[in-house]
Amino acid sequence: MSENAPRIVQEKGLDARVAALAEPVIEDLGFRLVRVRYSGLNGGTLQIMAERADGSMDVEGCEAISRALSPVLDVEDPISGAYNLEISSPGIDRPLVRAEDFDRWSGHEAKVELDMPHDGRKRFRGILLGIRDETAGIRIADAPADKPDTFWLPLADIGEAKLVLTDALIAAAQNAGVAPGSGDN
Repeated sequence: MSENAPRIVQEKGLDARVAALAEPVIEDLGFRLVRVRYSGLNGGTLQIMAERADGSMDVEGCEAISRALSPVLDVEDPISGAYNLEISSPGIDRPLVRAEDFDRWSGHEAKVELDMPHDGRKRFRGILLGIRDETAGIRIADAPADKPDTFWLPLADIGEAKLVLTDALIAAAQNAGVAPGSGDN
């Protein structure tokens, strides 16, 4: 994996403001930002997913990011009111945020949601086919006989993408050393 590969799927609004503050801090520690998500539930939770360039993350890494990022968030104060800061790895059913993620997890099932419709639809669920010419390929299993089953989706239009938890994905993640259940569901 490329250490400085840009994220193609990025946050909007408050999450984008927090990501802009968090990303340089996380990179200075030798990690890559995966995703930022703020939820107002349970008194407010700011979830920040990060990983090393090889896709790994451990408790010590999460603690280091938390210690370095907390003072920055306290000074910049992007979120009004109290909230809980949660640093985590992307886990097995991870978000796909870099072009290389679509290649790395090619052959596995994913859900992809576009910001702009492609062939009349915005949501796709199927097997990843990798990257080709600034597009991500996906083959859907439930396509009607008279409709195409393979789509090449422009990377620039992907709003959200994530792996679907399957037995094959669990086996691949265990072989790669990813801890089960460390992502969000």
